[in-house]
Amino acid sequence: MNSLEKPRITIVTMLRLGLFQMGLGMLSVLLFGLLNRVLIKELDVPATIASVVLAVTLFVAPSRVLFGQLSDTKPLWGLHRTGYVLTGIVCVAVIAFAAVQVMWQVGASLQTVGWGAPTYAWIVLLAALFGIYGIALSASSTPFATLLVDITDEEDRSKIVGVDWAMLIAGTIVGGITIGIMLRQLGNNPSLETLQASINQLFLVMPWVVVGLALIATWGVERKYSRFAQRVQIDPEEQITLKRAWRILTANRQTRFFFTFLLAMTLGLFLQDAILEPYGGEVFKLAAGSTATLNAFWGTGTLIGIIGAGFFMAPRIGKRQTAKLGCQAVVISLVLLILAGSSGNPKFLQLVLLVFGLASGITTTGAITLMLDLTAAETAGTFIGAWGLSQAIARGLATVIGGATLDVGRRLTSNVVVAYGLVFTLQALCMMVAIVLLQRVSVQEFQTTARAAIAAVIESDRD
Repeated sequence: MNSLEKPRITIVTMLRLGLFQMGLGMLSVLLFGLLNRVLIKELDVPATIASVVLAVTLFVAPSRVLFGQLSDTKPLWGLHRTGYVLTGIVCVAVIAFAAVQVMWQVGASLQTVGWGAPTYAWIVLLAALFGIYGIALSASSTPFATLLVDITDEEDRSKIVGVDWAMLIAGTIVGGITIGIMLRQLGNNPSLETLQASINQLFLVMPWVVVGLALIATWGVERKYSRFAQRVQIDPEEQITLKRAWRILTANRQTRFFFTFLLAMTLGLFLQDAILEPYGGEVFKLAAGSTATLNAFWGTGTLIGIIGAGFFMAPRIGKRQTAKLGCQAVVISLVLLILAGSSGNPKFLQLVLLVFGLASGITTTGAITLMLDLTAAETAGTFIGAWGLSQAIARGLATVIGGATLDVGRRLTSNVVVAYGLVFTLQALCMMVAIVLLQRVSVQEFQTTARAAIAAVIESDRD
C-alpha cells in the first residue's frame, strides 16, 4: 500500500494538533513562571536551589530516546504514538499537582525548622517529583513529535510545524494571562494561605484542561492519517530494539552533524534568556514592569517568524536554506542588540527584540522541519528523542552559561554594556558555529546511510 492512499492532512487537523502544543505552553508558564517565583519570593528558597530543582526536568532528557524507541516498537492501546501521548499527559497533570503540595511543605518546613534535615528531605522529594514530571513529559511530547512525522509527507511538514509551534507560543501567552489575572485578584500582598488556596485551585483545574486539549488534539488522528505501517515493514525477528536503534543512531555521521547543530543553534537562540530582563533594567533603566514586557516583543516576532517561515518561506526555498537564513538573521540581530545597549534607547531595544524574535521564529521553523525529515521510518521515535535530548541539554546549558558569562564580564570590566555585550557576542559565535555545521547536513545522505545502517545492524546481529 502506498502512503499516498492515506488522506492528506488538512489545515483544520493541523490546528487541532496545535491544541496539544498550546497546552504544553500553558504548563510551562504555570510551572516555570509561577512556581519559580513562589519558591523564591514567597517561600524564601534561595534562587540557586529553586533553579536546580526546576532544572531536574531537563536532566532527565535522555528518557526522550527511550520513549521514542518504545513508541516505534511497542504500541500502546493498539497505537504507536497516541497511547503514549495521552498516558504521559495524564501523568503530567497528576504529578504537577503533587509537586505543588510538596512545594508548600518545603515552605512550611523552612518556617518551622529552618535549614535542617526535614527541609532538605522535602527539597529532595520536590526535585524527584520534577524529575518524574520531566520523564512523563518526555513520554508524551516525544511520541507526539514523532506522530507529526508519521502523518505527513515532506511537503506538509513546514506548515504543520508553523501551526503547532505558533500555538505553543500562544499557550505561553494564555498561561501568562491566566497567572496575571489570578495575581491581580489576590492583590499586592496576599497572605500565604490565600496564595496557597488559589494556586492549589489553579493546579487542580489547568493541568486537566491541558489533558482535555491533548485528547481533542490527537483523537482519531493516528488511525486516519498515520503512514507508519506503510513505511515500516520489518519481520518480527528484525524488530528495532533500543540497542539496535542506538547503533543505527550513532552509525550515521549526519546524525552527529545535526545533533551538534541543534546544540549550537539552541545556545545561539537562548543564551540571553536568563539575562534579558536584567539587561533592560541595568542598561536601559527600565522598571520591573517594563522589563517583563520585553519578552512580549521577542514572542510576537517569533510568532510572526514561525508562521511566515512555515507557510511561505520553507515551502519555496527549502528547509535547510530557511534555517540558514534564520541563523544569519539571528547573528545580525545580536549585533543590533549590542548596539542598542550603546544607544541606551529603550524603543530601539524593543524594535531589536522584535527583529530577534522574527529571526528566531524563522530559525526554529527551518530547524524543526529539517529535524522531522532527518528520521528513519523504522526508528523515527528514537531520532526525534535524540533531537529533543540535544535541545534540552542546550537549554539547560544556555541558562548556566549565560549567567556565568555575565559574571565573567562584570569581573573583567565595570562597563555593564560591555559585560552584557560579552554574552551576546558568545551567543552570536554559537550561531556562527551552527551555520557552519548546517552546511554539512544533508537529508539525502542521511536517508541513504540510515537505510544502510539499519540493514547492516540487523545483518550483523544475524551473523
